[in-house]
Amino acid sequence: MVFSSLIFLFVFLPITLIAYYISSRRVKNFILLIASLIFYAWGEPVYIWVMVFSIIFNYTNGLMMDKHSGNKAVSKAILTLSIVVNVGILCYFKYYGFFIENINTLLGLKLNYREELPLPVGISFYTFQTMSYIIDVYLGKVKVQRNIIDFGTYVTMFPQLVAGPIVKYGDIERQLKDRRENREKFSLGVERFIIGLAKKVLLANNIGLLWSSIKGIPLEGISMLSAWLGILAFTFQIYFDFSGYSDMAIGLGKMFGFDFMENFQYPYISRNITEFWRRWHISLGAWFREYVYIPLGGNREGKLKQYRNLFVVWLLTGFWHGANWNFILWGLYFGIVLVIEKTFLKEWLDSKPKALGHIYTLLIVIIGWVFFESDTIYDGLIFIKTMFGFGGAKLVDSVALYYLRTYCVSFIILALCSTPIPRKLKARMRDRLIVIEPIIIPILYFILLFLSTAYLVDASYNPFLYFRF
Repeated sequence: MVFSSLIFLFVFLPITLIAYYISSRRVKNFILLIASLIFYAWGEPVYIWVMVFSIIFNYTNGLMMDKHSGNKAVSKAILTLSIVVNVGILCYFKYYGFFIENINTLLGLKLNYREELPLPVGISFYTFQTMSYIIDVYLGKVKVQRNIIDFGTYVTMFPQLVAGPIVKYGDIERQLKDRRENREKFSLGVERFIIGLAKKVLLANNIGLLWSSIKGIPLEGISMLSAWLGILAFTFQIYFDFSGYSDMAIGLGKMFGFDFMENFQYPYISRNITEFWRRWHISLGAWFREYVYIPLGGNREGKLKQYRNLFVVWLLTGFWHGANWNFILWGLYFGIVLVIEKTFLKEWLDSKPKALGHIYTLLIVIIGWVFFESDTIYDGLIFIKTMFGFGGAKLVDSVALYYLRTYCVSFIILALCSTPIPRKLKARMRDRLIVIEPIIIPILYFILLFLSTAYLVDASYNPFLYFRF
């Protein structure tokens, strides 16, 4: 089940909200836990046991670690066991085929493996969440959770289960027990959810059709303009797809009384790649910074070790996104760019006009998206060659001109919505129309919800890009 579906919008969510709000305070987390397990099991009930095991295993490890808190060796052994098992489960489902395939290639073996092993929904996200809990208990940053219902609610919470933001236990430890729902927070949650739904359905899905069409053209038949239109379409699609889902998750959280961290802050207005990654998938970057980069030494032990730590983080970041060499290359690509920025490039860009920094950042990011979305590294390289006119590609053709005419207005709207301009216009509207604002704003949100629903009723194209991660 996904948020941008009619079954979620008009069946699952209303029933869950009604059950939640008519329940007493003591059973609200239980209602959320049951609803989350149903949400998780909707499409693939066979894997519900993976999540249940993760809850019980990590809950028990937390209790054991607390019981032996005075014995460093035992606590460390429990921590090691927990990390090994959690990472092992993730690797089995996500990377098993990748490892076996590459071992067969390197060693000339013929080990049998199941190539199309289904990936449990949200496993990358809830694995990182459970590991952050165990690590923080070990470090004494949070108290052990003794209520398995509350812990299960944290692990399975459906608003952010599918695509984040990745929520650390310490961020909602207090909220699990002491949160208060109110009309204002609920209305803010509804607004945020509708904005996210519109971004996903009306913006991401529509421009995604262009990328889907261009990606279906054989590489040798794509013109330069078609290649640029296609990858620009994907650049907007992945942003509005993923940030839209994050908005919906944050909005849903508010409806149930939770405050989740922001996951996107207009990344495409960045002036360098360092800034871009502070604005894109913020929760993932924060997780790797706190649990990988800093423990490795961060920037405390000299430049060379700092660069090594950056490469390790970005190798893991790329690999986290998928079991494919193109993701590893994508991660290392950004690792190299970030190291170059830290040596001299960022300081140089800061001294130049802002426009230069924006152009540089977008160009680096767009090239990165080519590797991210390509099926193979070879396909990515061929696509980049086409973008820059190498390999005999035409500058423009009739197909490219047709797509340009059809989608030119969409690109303008997408570019504007990638900036804070709509938010500022909304704030001005609230200030200037303060008398009729309580009428105008709800009508605008109703129109967005109506248009999104109308699209979903007749939609044959409604992918969620990060669903596979």
